[in-house]
Amino acid sequence: MVEGCGDCERGVGRVGRDERDLVARGTRLYAAAQAVVGDHARSVEAVRAALKPLHDVAVTRELDAIPVARLQDVTEGRLRLGNVEKSGLGTVGRVLEAGPYRLRQIPGVGQRTVDQILAAARRLSEAVHETVAVHIDVDRPEPNTTALVMALHVLVEAGPDARRAVDRAAALSERLGPLLADARPAAGRLGMLLAGRGKKARALAAVIEIRSLVDEAEQAGLPGLFAQVSVDLLRGSSSDIAAWVDFELRSTEYYSLLAEISGRLPDAAAAEGFLPEEVAERVRTQQLDDSYRRVSLRGYQAFGARFVLAQRKVILGDEMGLGKTIQAIAVLAHLAAEGQSHFMVVCPASVLVNWTREIEARSLLRVMVLHGPDRHHAFADWKGRGGVGVTTFDALRGFPAPGGGEVGLLVVDEAHSVKNPKTKRSQSVALWADRCERTLFMTGTPMENRVVEFRNLVRMLDEGVAHALGERDVLVGSVAFRKAVAPVYLRRNQEDVLTELPSLQQTDEWEELSASDEEAYREAVRAGNFMAMRRAAYMRPEKSAKLDRLCEIVQEAGENGQKTVVFSNFKDVLGVVKTALATGSTAGAPMFGPLTGSVPAGRRQQIVDDFAGAPGPAVLLAQIQAAGVGLNMQAASVVIICEPQIKPTIEHQAVARAHRMGQVRPVHTHRLLATGGVDARMVKMLEEKTRLFDAYARRSAVAEATPDAVDVSDTELARRIVEEEQARLGVTDGRTTAPG
Repeated sequence: MVEGCGDCERGVGRVGRDERDLVARGTRLYAAAQAVVGDHARSVEAVRAALKPLHDVAVTRELDAIPVARLQDVTEGRLRLGNVEKSGLGTVGRVLEAGPYRLRQIPGVGQRTVDQILAAARRLSEAVHETVAVHIDVDRPEPNTTALVMALHVLVEAGPDARRAVDRAAALSERLGPLLADARPAAGRLGMLLAGRGKKARALAAVIEIRSLVDEAEQAGLPGLFAQVSVDLLRGSSSDIAAWVDFELRSTEYYSLLAEISGRLPDAAAAEGFLPEEVAERVRTQQLDDSYRRVSLRGYQAFGARFVLAQRKVILGDEMGLGKTIQAIAVLAHLAAEGQSHFMVVCPASVLVNWTREIEARSLLRVMVLHGPDRHHAFADWKGRGGVGVTTFDALRGFPAPGGGEVGLLVVDEAHSVKNPKTKRSQSVALWADRCERTLFMTGTPMENRVVEFRNLVRMLDEGVAHALGERDVLVGSVAFRKAVAPVYLRRNQEDVLTELPSLQQTDEWEELSASDEEAYREAVRAGNFMAMRRAAYMRPEKSAKLDRLCEIVQEAGENGQKTVVFSNFKDVLGVVKTALATGSTAGAPMFGPLTGSVPAGRRQQIVDDFAGAPGPAVLLAQIQAAGVGLNMQAASVVIICEPQIKPTIEHQAVARAHRMGQVRPVHTHRLLATGGVDARMVKMLEEKTRLFDAYARRSAVAEATPDAVDVSDTELARRIVEEEQARLGVTDGRTTAPG
């Protein structure tokens, strides 16, 4: 504020109705801002109050599961705990409950030992308090859990507007409060008459600034926003049933709020993908405009969106289930708010519908499908009017590449599909990436089988980084590898950033082949037909050991009210399964599918929606390659894989369709395997591939194998397995049929 300015000097003592009205408007705006901040704070405190008893129970349960011997770790082995254990205090929880008096009564335990034991136990207790997470069990709701869900429901219902309103109200209050204090004499005639010359000048200068703030706030619609959010926060939950139903539908938003309010956010380094500090700091300072976005972001998701904006051409390699699509939409919304008008999303046909739905639901952006017979007309319309064009890899080849700067962001989903630079689809994507100011490659499995293929993806984005990513970096191990690709590559894992994700239990179901199964298998081996060997266990369904076990799992899931997804690589296996389930003891549950590669993309999504919407237990049959990409199947809590797959990424993707952010129940995965033969050999092969993937795509300190360990084609692996099985069984007709 400027004391003694000309306008202020001339206006001292001459305060009219306009100034008084302006101060009154500023006062009302300030009160509304303070109210919404207070209403939000009370809603947050209600969540904390509901969370505390649940958290205390979880801490107690965790401490009761920690053996007292763990106290040795805390004290580097200095404690003698034998007599403590013999006295019945076998866990850290029991020790804390006993207290110093009870411990002092144990023979051979002196006061010094008691003090050391309790100090160590308290240190463990503090660590548990900081790390234990509360899981909300939708199948066994009880009063304390219901109270927490209802408290969260208020904030979830208020939506992203609540956070936006609170942030803007806090910023406005900080600026407006001191100005209103200075302008107090201008609120009435008497105040200005009694004020000294300096106070009068400050009051009039403050009125000028208040006018600017109030006009700006009213143009932005802040008074209405504050009022609406306050109403939403004060309304409360309509009923516990409504809150529970909403939790099942939007569990991601509930858990996101819970993590934020409880302070149990993921490790900062993990949320930032363990990027080097210089890259992470540049990303942190990147602004993120939310005015075109309809969804709140988790901390790691906001960082991911900022990474794309700050680094311009990148690969987002988050593990499946972490919301890569939401992060992409956040980037699109930010760029639209900055004035960019044209965007392009390229994806497999199977997820076209999912992309259009997500963009429409999560943003204010216009979206157009550029696919099908009218795609060229749609493309011309997109060129003229702008928005987000969503197309397939094949359709993109038929569109002219954009001019420089014309497209604000190119998003390539399932980008590992363009890892081979010799294919036309890869060449088309590379041309578009070169012409676009920003490019986002999205893939949960960027490594696939060869590090060299990952380098091909990087080359489309940054030739310099790709060139720097030499064999030396690969051979040294993943630390050097991750550092080399940090400017263009960000990856986070579920266990690092999703503390609320329900457990994933994976069971290998080994079955002894029946005599009939063995006969079918021998015929396939004799013919050298690798694919027939893989599905031989289902080809004589009347006496199939695998099929019997599959039916048992589906029946048990149905009795527990659970939905099941059955994956197989083979259409004919799915047909066998469908017949068996339709005619056996599981015939009561509705069945959906088979969802195969021949089912149109839009129909695939409808099948999944119908499956999710079916009340009670249901079964979805799906070809693993068709349904393992892009489609979300959180309604399922049981997953069955009929046979092991050639690549670990195929199985990972399929399981992640169910076990992903938004899932509210533990997921049980059953992989059906036959002892001996092709299944056993493939499982061993998968384990080796998975270890290499972990070494390079995760943050392992040392790579567990060189690239040569996986530089063998799937065809060669299949041929090797067939020959080994022919030798083991002593059968051959001299032919080998590899996967096609």
